[in-house]
Amino acid sequence: MPAPRSAADPGANSTGPRPHIVWDWNGTLFHDLDATIAATNAAFTEVGLAPITLEQYRTLYRVPVPRFYERLMGRMPTQREWEVMDGLFHHHYKAHVTACDLTEGARELLHGWHAAGRSQSILSMHGHDELVPLVREFGIEPHFLRVDGRDGPSGGTKAEHMVRHLAALDSHGVRPDTTVVIGDALDDALAARSAGAGAVLYTGGSHSRASLEEAGVPVVDSLTEAVSLAEHLADRLARP
Repeated sequence: MPAPRSAADPGANSTGPRPHIVWDWNGTLFHDLDATIAATNAAFTEVGLAPITLEQYRTLYRVPVPRFYERLMGRMPTQREWEVMDGLFHHHYKAHVTACDLTEGARELLHGWHAAGRSQSILSMHGHDELVPLVREFGIEPHFLRVDGRDGPSGGTKAEHMVRHLAALDSHGVRPDTTVVIGDALDDALAARSAGAGAVLYTGGSHSRASLEEAGVPVVDSLTEAVSLAEHLADRLARP
């Protein structure tokens, strides 16, 4: 998958493993939850489903996304139903997302991690061709070794993408056992586990705290806490 990388690879020639963060995008670095709820309810209106609140969304949301619709409908949607609802969601999301911004403090945290000689990357299930220009537009692209988005149908899980993402970073000295994934969904923790990485989950996105705690990994209420924990966790994972 084509992906931009930082022109400056901090610490690329240093010896020994360095802590690495794999950031999720939607709901983590990019605060688009309002746009997501608005698009979800707009799509629901068109297919005859009742609108939901933010609290209901965070309680019910699951990946793969058809499981979310199953919880709302009381049955798994047919393939045709899923395709229609997914298409409607993305149509309405594009209309709302232009008002969204980076999560508070994200820019400073990315700069600080990069300036300290540590590495980071983005792996998102947001479409790759839309994700890359968005990251570039915010002026944060140079902080990352890679920016990888989804290159196939939407609605799936992140695990196999995480394995490929970390394999592509091997040449930069990134090791799964000193990598921590920061995301807002149970799927981020599962993807980290599948690749041999650690995880920290953030409550500001798609899941409730209770839902995130099912993963059995640290759960935090701010990205500042997430980065601090990631540093300690990566150091601990690197020990023999």
